[in-house]
Amino acid sequence: MNMLSPATPDLRSPQHRPQNGPFGDRQHGKAEAARVESGPTQGVPGGARRHVVVCDTQPITAEGVRASLSGCADLDFLGATASLTDAWALARDRGADLMVVDKSFGSQTLLQWLGEMRSQQPSIAIVVWGNSITEPEALRLLQAGVRGILRKNADRDTLITCLRSVAGGVNWMEDTLFREAPRNERYPRSELTPREQQVLELVEQGLKNKEIARELGIRPGTVKIHLKHIFEKTGVRGRYGLALTGLRDRGGLGVGRPLEE
Repeated sequence: MNMLSPATPDLRSPQHRPQNGPFGDRQHGKAEAARVESGPTQGVPGGARRHVVVCDTQPITAEGVRASLSGCADLDFLGATASLTDAWALARDRGADLMVVDKSFGSQTLLQWLGEMRSQQPSIAIVVWGNSITEPEALRLLQAGVRGILRKNADRDTLITCLRSVAGGVNWMEDTLFREAPRNERYPRSELTPREQQVLELVEQGLKNKEIARELGIRPGTVKIHLKHIFEKTGVRGRYGLALTGLRDRGGLGVGRPLEE
C-alpha cells in the first residue's frame, strides 16, 4: 500500500493559520454554500466527527488537506494514498466516512472505480476534485454517485464547506464549475411551453437529442429548436448546464460560491 505518512501537526491556532487556500495558492474568496446545512464556521450536523482519507496523485496535495483539517474538531484526517486500489483498503481499515479523490487518475478509470466503490463500500461519500472539471464531467460524476465536486485551487473554507455539506447528506458542487454562474432565483420554468418543459425534463435526465425525439415522437431538429428557446428563456447555455442547474433547483445539489471581498 502506497501510504503517505502524516506530517507534524500544525500547532498554530486557527486564527493564525494561513487562510488563502489548502496549499497556500492564489485563490482569494471565502466559501458560502447556497444550499447547505453547515457553513465553514459550523460543524457537521449532529455533531458527529467524520473521518477523511485522500487518494491523490500528488503527495503534497494530501498534506495540504491534512493541514486544512487540522483545526476542525468535526473533520479528522486519517491518511492518504496515491493508488485507487489501495484507497479501498485504507478507507476500510481506517473507518473512513469521506474520501477526497483526484480527477487526474482519468475520467474512465475513475468512473469504473466509482462503480466498484459503490458496490463494495456504498457508505463512504466520495468527493472528486481536479485542476479542471467540465460541466459534462461534473454531471457524469454526479450520476456515478459522487457527492461533492470542487477545484484543487479552492480555498480552505470552500474545501471544508464541501466536506461538511457532503457529510451532512447534501450533494455539493463549487459554483465556478458552472459555465454560467447560477442565478439566485430559480430559472423561470413557468415561462416554458408544456413541450419545452418536457424537453427540459428529458435533458435533465441525460437524454440526447435523438433519444428525446424518439421519446416525444418528434424530429431531432424540432428538439434543437425547443432547446434554443429553453436556453433563451432560462439564460442557461448548454444541455449539461441545464441538467446541473435543474438538479440544483430541485434541491439535489448544494452550490458553493466565493464571497465578494
